[in-house]
Amino acid sequence: MNKFNRGLCALILLFSTFSSLSAEYLYKDEVLFNTKLTEDVEKMGKELHDKTGIALRLVVIKEFDQNQTIVEYEKNLIKNFNEPTILLTFSELNQKVDILCRPESLYKYFDKKQILSPTATGVQAFFMAVFFSSSFDDFKNNLTDYGGSIIPLLAEKSKGNETINKYSASLFNGYADIAEQVAESKNVKLDTAVGNTNRNAIEIVKIVFYLGVLSGLYLYIKRKIYMKKSANEKK
Repeated sequence: MNKFNRGLCALILLFSTFSSLSAEYLYKDEVLFNTKLTEDVEKMGKELHDKTGIALRLVVIKEFDQNQTIVEYEKNLIKNFNEPTILLTFSELNQKVDILCRPESLYKYFDKKQILSPTATGVQAFFMAVFFSSSFDDFKNNLTDYGGSIIPLLAEKSKGNETINKYSASLFNGYADIAEQVAESKNVKLDTAVGNTNRNAIEIVKIVFYLGVLSGLYLYIKRKIYMKKSANEKK
């Protein structure tokens, strides 16, 4: 590597480190280094804090320490904050995402189960319930578990730079979902709220899912017709 390239890499690393240190609500970022995401999170986080006194912090790390769980990581990190804090944490290599509050009373201001649901729609939840439930109680729980604003996007296939863009979109989607729910619970309005605009990515997930379902049904019916036709020909 020549001197110019080494210098450029050092400059990029220094800028990324400085950006991470200067950010308050995108508290830690070891993966994304997305300037637009940082700006949007900082603006929304500051407004939410100014109007509610609650700090919503996004933490994006590469990997936990060996044998450490995401909850253990969050509990250690949240000790650093004296003010009411909500942590939205994502680990890339562990592929884990979670939300932790301190104090616990903050959970009443948003729906953690809905935000972290693996399914985006009621239709998806129905199919999950039908195919993956081990009991009737499990079926009922799966049937009502939908509306996820993070995991359905994280589960989408991607490669290269698309993966980083996917992480950025899904985590901001979840961050905005939490912020807007907290603001609504506190009867305040966020000027930085994205409202329905941050649901576009979820709508894409829905379309892909429905197309997959229709394709599956088409292939199933086609196979049934073929097998029936073959059986008749053998008679």
